[in-house]
Amino acid sequence: MTTIAAKPITADELLHMGDIGRCELIYGELVMMSPAGFAHGEIALRIARYIADFVEEHDLGSVLAAETGYLVETNPDLVRAPDASFVRKDRLPSRGRKKFFAGVPDLAVEVLSPGDTRREVSEKVNMWLAHGTESCWVADPDSMTITVYQTGKKAKRFAIGDELTDETMVGFVLPLSRVFKRP
Repeated sequence: MTTIAAKPITADELLHMGDIGRCELIYGELVMMSPAGFAHGEIALRIARYIADFVEEHDLGSVLAAETGYLVETNPDLVRAPDASFVRKDRLPSRGRKKFFAGVPDLAVEVLSPGDTRREVSEKVNMWLAHGTESCWVADPDSMTITVYQTGKKAKRFAIGDELTDETMVGFVLPLSRVFKRP
């Protein structure tokens, strides 16, 4: 990641910069990120697809793709983008959908990239949970596991052969063999 130092940037300014590549706004500082690798993109899409199918079938809300920005804090602005996310129907904005979502998702999914450090991942998970995200999943393509984090609960690790369940979406079951299958 590369940080571009300058005067603090606001979420609105970031939104109007156009296509500048993958980035997040960390307390007013623009942080650029390299494109995701093949396995990262494949796993993120599979997870999002399974969640989206379930959410659509049960009319629960919206599932958002990677790089959708969430305005987590303001002054200075903090805009983060999980690899996939879910927002309950009752929390969806009726207007202003062209802006970043004001708040955090109910479910945030992060897929590990080769350059991610444990500290960076922990900080991101803690940030999501501290601001109200009910559940944060961290998928590791190398170990073929997904760890589910929830405030006040012990982390649960799911591996190939397991079926991930999460109270955020009652009735949702995700067989990890389908997420990490290799053609």
